[in-house]
Amino acid sequence: MIQPPAAVVVLMGVSGVGKTTVGRAAADLAGVRFIDADDLHPPANVAKMAAGVPLDDTDRAPWLDAVAAALVTDAPCIMACSALRAAYRDRVRADAPHAQFALLDLDRHTLERRLTERSGHFMPAALLDSQLATLEPPTAAEGVLVLDATRPIDELAAAVAALLVPRVD
Repeated sequence: MIQPPAAVVVLMGVSGVGKTTVGRAAADLAGVRFIDADDLHPPANVAKMAAGVPLDDTDRAPWLDAVAAALVTDAPCIMACSALRAAYRDRVRADAPHAQFALLDLDRHTLERRLTERSGHFMPAALLDSQLATLEPPTAAEGVLVLDATRPIDELAAAVAALLVPRVD
């Protein structure tokens, strides 16, 4: 008997929105692995972003391949991944068609404050505008859960963890 694919959730949004914090809490709550897609970037991408240079689609292609592969290999899991454009989400779904997506949404002012207060991350606050310009909000047809990132972390984590329950279409 063939087993159904294990559930995976991609927690998406721009840098500073809280993907890692909420994703870790959700994974702990669900008892699954947490993966930060930032850890899957090739060193050249990290260096480029750390220098304040936005990535382009050519830079992102091998990273998106690694993201999709990790979702298949490490399922069940919750992954923090920007997935800013519909094409990036489609690329991930091509290999992980049962992936659920949730978008953490937050206003620019709060994002900027969070990024300037954050330390130890390669993504500088200077790239916020490029992230916001790249973000293509999901359409209703994509079925992405949109969450207000000002809500308490435990509420957000519970909403994300609940996505691991397989849907009946």
